[in-house]
Amino acid sequence: MEKPMYAVIFKAVIGDLDPTYHETASQLRRRATELYGCISFESFMEGDREISISYWRDEEQIVKWRNDQAHLKAQRMGREKWYRSYQVQVVELIKQYGEDHQTG
Repeated sequence: MEKPMYAVIFKAVIGDLDPTYHETASQLRRRATELYGCISFESFMEGDREISISYWRDEEQIVKWRNDQAHLKAQRMGREKWYRSYQVQVVELIKQYGEDHQTG
């Protein structure tokens, strides 16, 4: 890994995921990738917990994404309805290794 890469880790305790939640999440992933350069996005739910990790080339992209109007609106919905609590961590990825046996 030549240049630093960053990850945004979002952890939440799920509240009320109404019918708009999944569509909003899907639209936001597309926006993050197409407009702000998100490299990849992974999200997992188990019980009342959610964790999402997005990967970015630089902190500037993350700041622009954080201030996106659609993202700000979704953040409000998250605070008001979708999540009982949440935490966001922005980390610099200093090492990455492993084997990828996926085909496709």
